[in-house]
Amino acid sequence: MTHTPHPAPEDVVWDLPGTAPHRLSLLVLPHAGGNAHAYAEWREHLPADVRLLIGQYPGRGARFSEPLPESVDDLAGPVVAALPADAGELVVLGHSMGSLVAFEVVRALQAAGRTPRALIASACRAPFLANPCAVHPELLDDDALVAAIKERGGTDDGILDEPELREIVLPSIRADFAIDDVYCCADRGVRVACPVTVIGGDADPVAPAENLHHWSEVTDHGFTRQVLPGGHFYFQQQLPAFFALVNPVLEAAAPAAAGAR
Repeated sequence: MTHTPHPAPEDVVWDLPGTAPHRLSLLVLPHAGGNAHAYAEWREHLPADVRLLIGQYPGRGARFSEPLPESVDDLAGPVVAALPADAGELVVLGHSMGSLVAFEVVRALQAAGRTPRALIASACRAPFLANPCAVHPELLDDDALVAAIKERGGTDDGILDEPELREIVLPSIRADFAIDDVYCCADRGVRVACPVTVIGGDADPVAPAENLHHWSEVTDHGFTRQVLPGGHFYFQQQLPAFFALVNPVLEAAAPAAAGAR
């Protein structure tokens, strides 16, 4: 039997500190088919005292040789285990499928007595809802899958159009979409013990803005819904506007601003 070594924590959670001692850490969980590198530029939009942590899923980057994930637990569990011991107070943010991973990360941390200060979900259905926009990658050949990815956006078309690069990235994309297709939290009564903010695009066909309010049902600790112009990757062309919504959540969550809970 081939033994798969445990990944190094720094390969599972990228650590991008600011230029000042951190008051708070922001953990970002990428979208289906996404990787940590795609979110590294967020560092420049965050306050200097917010530490940026980014999850890296199996099958990409330094984790390329690991078995591909088969469930949300395969995505969330290693991230929880790899969080730096000195991460301190935490806000968890996910985009698209990453919002479901973020929800499960918050649940796991909450169960361990380390409840995050806030959860931010972006462009995603509420976790107890069935996926209304399933991709069904198992039914698609590579060309059809690439077409579906391009329609959603978020992946560099140059990678998808280059045969050798496409061969590298498509397996992890297939795995992620298969997970996203079927994920649904069975217990609609599950709550996270922190405020929830959901942000989406007003023209997003995957996670329509009018459905984002369902995230209010996963918390009794405060809920905010925000909408920006754009589609499923609405933030890509307007990061300043996106962080104008995110950074106040971080400021409210930071210990110096929030005080003792």
